Amino acid sequence: MKVVIQRVKKASVSYEDVKEEISKGLVVFVGIGENDKEQDVEYIVRKVVNLRIFENELGKMDKSVIDINGEILVVSEFTLYGDCRKGNRPDFTSAAKPPFALEVYNSFVDKLKSLIPKEKIKTGKFGAYMIVEIVNDGPVTIILES
Repeated sequence: MKVVIQRVKKASVSYEDVKEEISKGLVVFVGIGENDKEQDVEYIVRKVVNLRIFENELGKMDKSVIDINGEILVVSEFTLYGDCRKGNRPDFTSAAKPPFALEVYNSFVDKLKSLIPKEKIKTGKFGAYMIVEIVNDGPVTIILES
């Protein structure tokens, strides 16, 4: 599992006729690999909610999204598994196939909702074409892999 986390002042994702928005918090782009397991989901979820990348009163990164009562916007992104080492066209063969990836993605979102109030978590639509708008805070971008 690979995730790219961006600390944001606000963000939104739009698909079809839906627009989901958050204020201060995290945008989490989630890529699912063909060999991901439940342990990968649990590890990444724990890291996301406990990652201390928000500033404390002294301006040091020392607070988590939970500490600041922030929100999380989760967006599925299989392109995180694009391998560009050969040629110029990404190879996505190590990305999970859609049925399995959807199952793992849903597990990821459900585990987040078990740790943070459900109303603090918004999502895009798995497999859909989406427009993501981000007002990055910092910028702060963290990449995690299980």
